Amino acid sequence: MNFFKTYKKQIFILLAVLLVLCSFITAGLKQQTGLVGSAVGFVVTPLQKLSSTVTGYVGGQIASLSEERDLEAENEELKAQVALLEAENKRLSLYEEENKRLSDLLDMAQKYPAYESIGALVIAKDPGNWFDTFLIDAGRNKGVLPDMVVMESEGIIGRITETGPNYSQVQSILDSRSSVSAMSLRTGDLGVVRGDYTLMNQGLCRMEYIDAESEIMTGDEIVTSGLSDVYPPGLTIGYVQEVVTDANGLTKYAIIAPAVDFKHISSVLVLAEELGESQSDLDTSAQQTEESQPSAAALDGEGGTAP
Repeated sequence: MNFFKTYKKQIFILLAVLLVLCSFITAGLKQQTGLVGSAVGFVVTPLQKLSSTVTGYVGGQIASLSEERDLEAENEELKAQVALLEAENKRLSLYEEENKRLSDLLDMAQKYPAYESIGALVIAKDPGNWFDTFLIDAGRNKGVLPDMVVMESEGIIGRITETGPNYSQVQSILDSRSSVSAMSLRTGDLGVVRGDYTLMNQGLCRMEYIDAESEIMTGDEIVTSGLSDVYPPGLTIGYVQEVVTDANGLTKYAIIAPAVDFKHISSVLVLAEELGESQSDLDTSAQQTEESQPSAAALDGEGGTAP
């Protein structure tokens, strides 16, 4: 059986040649006349039919084998084309994703026009589902400094804790070492939003030191209060999910659902400084420099000569 499979093509060709030769021989014999010719014709005619049938079968098998080889070659070529198209599709998808990330950065910058901002992309994060600490691709080379605020379009992410030549480390508000002075936008009630190790596993944080008489309630928007050297006022932190009175009855705390999706962060905006403050500082510095220079007229009035 294995021999037939191995030499199938050669066997079919040999049979075809033998049958063709047989056809020529029988055709010559069939031309004989008389009783002998009739007898030969009686024997030869079925043999010719059998020869034609077998020859047709063998020819069909050979044609089928040739067609099969052509189909296999065409199939391999199509597979190669599909692989190229898939690679091109992946490349275009990466370009599309990169373009979307850059577009998101531009949208975020337009949302905070009062600040000098630096766009950056996330390049690494700590293990786990949540972005409690992670790295971005902007460092001292782009003017990023420690304690600069890191934002997304929905609200604050955290702050810069460490900078390198071309990278920076971000500590998010979910991190247990983080604390942000905060208040309810609706009532003005103050508190401090802290990261909580247990709540972090749910993507939540905790607002502490809320006065027991406060009217803060579920659904309130929590923003930065401005009582901090790091976070400017009015930046969205998140929304109250639950309010609980402490056991001492003197204070409350609230569970906060951050505005930012801390499972999916790909691009961020680093707020460098307020543009108005920057320009004001430059104007003040120029004025002080000008006032510190003695005028030529004053020197002349004192009997001196201007240099």
